[in-house]
Amino acid sequence: MTVSYGETIWDPETYDAPRRRLVPAFDLLYGAAADLVGELGVPHPEILDLGAGTGLLSAAVRRAVPGARLHLMDGARPMVDGAVARLGESVASVTVADLTDPLPVGPFDAVVSALAIHHLGDSAKRDLFRRIRLALVPGGLFVNLEQVAGPDDHATARYERMHEQWARQAGSDDEEWAGALVRMAHDQCSPLDDQLSWLREVGFASVDCAVKVWRFAVYSGRSRH
Repeated sequence: MTVSYGETIWDPETYDAPRRRLVPAFDLLYGAAADLVGELGVPHPEILDLGAGTGLLSAAVRRAVPGARLHLMDGARPMVDGAVARLGESVASVTVADLTDPLPVGPFDAVVSALAIHHLGDSAKRDLFRRIRLALVPGGLFVNLEQVAGPDDHATARYERMHEQWARQAGSDDEEWAGALVRMAHDQCSPLDDQLSWLREVGFASVDCAVKVWRFAVYSGRSRH
């Protein structure tokens, strides 16, 4: 079953393999996001995964924290159904909704997201960050694996060149890369520094970027006690 996203058609059955080719340092990025959740030291944390897709990030979180209770939110039912099939009894709840819709009722020990929030414009990102902070327990964690713009046009162009170079080296062919360009045309990436500033503005502490590989970054913040 396929899912329409903008002008792009997503097929949950074939979604995961291309992501490994199109996201450079896939294991490093997803592993870093999961390790940050593991550092909370909570045996059975309540984790909200925004834009959960087929559950790739939640699966990484579960490897780092086997006792995690996963709450999945995504706008495409077939995608999240694939995540439930992957994650099984670790899934505590499912919400089919967009990122601009109200978040599930928390509080959550952590809110995580991977390559979803860049579909929002700047003001919607800032509003989402505020709502995420309110959904967290005191000292709770927000982790975002995100595709970012460069600080200027020159840097953004460099990110684009390096992204294609990584993808080609990982085995992406002309057809797959062309499809990726079509999808990315709908993205609304923001510079990393701006996003870190927005987290601080809405009340996050310990804001940091743990990993950055050209246009891909893992950044986080903690809600204040």
